Amino acid sequence: MKKITIATRESALALWQANFIREQLIKAHPDLEVVLLGMTTQGDQWLNAPLKEIGGKGLFIKELEMAMLEGRADLAVHSVKDLPAYLPDGFSLPLIGFRDDVRDALIGADGDVDALPEGAKVGTSSPRRQAQLLARRPDLQVESIRGNVQTRLNKLDSGEFDAIVLAQAGLSRLGIQRSDASLIEIDQSLPAPGQGALGIEVLADSPVVELLEQLLQPAVARCVRAERGISAGLGADCALPVAAHAVLDEQGSLFLRALVAAPDGSQILRAESRGMDPENLAVEVVEKLRNLGAQSILDSAKAS
Repeated sequence: MKKITIATRESALALWQANFIREQLIKAHPDLEVVLLGMTTQGDQWLNAPLKEIGGKGLFIKELEMAMLEGRADLAVHSVKDLPAYLPDGFSLPLIGFRDDVRDALIGADGDVDALPEGAKVGTSSPRRQAQLLARRPDLQVESIRGNVQTRLNKLDSGEFDAIVLAQAGLSRLGIQRSDASLIEIDQSLPAPGQGALGIEVLADSPVVELLEQLLQPAVARCVRAERGISAGLGADCALPVAAHAVLDEQGSLFLRALVAAPDGSQILRAESRGMDPENLAVEVVEKLRNLGAQSILDSAKAS
């Protein structure tokens, strides 16, 4: 292939991610021409309702996948945390890598979550973040906030919220530094599966896969596969309060932690385990969560 096209949303963060992968591809294949195809998705258009009410984050990728099916694009770059546990038939995720900070960031507070005033209004689009915030601070008013990173920051700065929670990886990639930002450690806010990592989606039979071989990062991929195995095993997506995080030790063994929470933070189930195979490890942790009663919590969350 002499030329490939990357389908991308046109938000600042999506464009950063697409341009980053473009640069990596050109570095690996200097004679390759890589261009971007900017697109507006349904998810970008519908900003007045929580994602779970309009179809979840899959709304951000359908148009990108259609562009690949129609031959207008060869690949799409995603934040892995925004991808469903199972891709549609005919698509694959041959590359998972380039992971940044996996932590959440609290913006607008003079310190950490405990420094927020009683009854503070906190914005987040994530049931996972909401549950863990409320488990720590039941007095908080946690409300949905939509839009790209800068839109959310503008809502904070205009006084609509006392604080908001965003992924630190997005802030880092956009070069955003704020004096009112603080990181929430993993033991206080377990990340979403795949948080901080980039994924490249292609058609299952695409020749682009060969071009990606020099960009592969097996260690990152193993960790994220274990995390995504939690979502897959529980039948959960990013609209449900599920979290997972895996790390590799020096011997190559994975340590996987996961949780399922009631949206109001009144109940949080946690499980963890160690192992070598990402998929088998995820199955083991999912079984532990189910034995603790995870299905009941997830059923209630889906019904709410």
